[in-house]
Amino acid sequence: MDTAPADAALSPDDRDFVTALASGLDVILAFDEAHPRMTLSEVATRTGMNRARARRFLLTLHALGYVRKDHRHFELAPRVLKLGYAFLSANNYQHLIQQVLEDITTESGESSSLGVLDGDEVTYVARSASRQRLMAITLSVGTRLPAAYTSMGRMLLAQKTDAELDAFIERTTLERFTDKTITDKAELKRAILQARQQGYAIVDQELDSGLRSLAVPAFDANGELIGAINISTNAARIDHDTLLERYLPLLQGKARQIRANVS
Repeated sequence: MDTAPADAALSPDDRDFVTALASGLDVILAFDEAHPRMTLSEVATRTGMNRARARRFLLTLHALGYVRKDHRHFELAPRVLKLGYAFLSANNYQHLIQQVLEDITTESGESSSLGVLDGDEVTYVARSASRQRLMAITLSVGTRLPAAYTSMGRMLLAQKTDAELDAFIERTTLERFTDKTITDKAELKRAILQARQQGYAIVDQELDSGLRSLAVPAFDANGELIGAINISTNAARIDHDTLLERYLPLLQGKARQIRANVS
C-alpha cells in the first residue's frame, strides 16, 4: 500500500518519474542570458547529457516549436513563453498584483517586483520598472536570482520552517559578488532569522554594488504565502532611514491590500 503523502515529490528512480520529460525541461532551462544561443556540444555540456541524447531532445523541441535552429546553433523560440504564461494566467490575482506594483512605482519612483522561490532561487513573476536602471543585468518577469542575496529571497526563506531553513543553509554555496556580500553561513542564517522576526528584509549591495532593496511577504486572504514584494533602489540616492520610514510602510500597506483582495 502506498503511504506517501499525496503531494510528495517523486524521486528520479520512482516508476512514475518520466525521465524524458525531465530531460527535455533541462534542455530548455540550459538557455539563459549568458547562453542565449548554443551548439549541440554546448547544450550537452550544460545539461550533462551525451551528444546523441541532447540532439534528440533539441530536435524534438524544434519540431514542437520551442527551439529554433540556425545551422549549428540552437536558441529558444517565442513559443516557450506559453509555459510561463500558463503559470501567470492560472493565478487570478495577477492583474491585481501588477496594479499594486505599478502603484508602488508611481508612489515611490522606484522599481517593484513580486518574486517566488523556485528551488534556491527567486523567480520574478511580476514587475514594475522605474526609468532608472539599477543592475548590470536587465530584470524582467522570469529573471532568476540567488535567494541568499536578494531581499525577496531572504524574506521568502524566512517563511520556511527551521528544518527547511537549516537544509537550505547546509546545501547552499555562498559566493562573493561585492565587498558587502555575506559569505559566512551562520551570518546568513542570522540575517534570515532577523527578517522573520521583524517582518521585512533589507539587502544592501550584496548582489550588485549600488543596489539596495527592501522586501515584505505577501499573503492571500487565507494566510497562504503568495510571494514577496520589494522595492529596489540606488544606494547613493536612498538611505536606510528612507527605506524604513517611507518605503517600508508603503510596502506593508500594499501587502495588506493584496491580502484583503486575493482569496
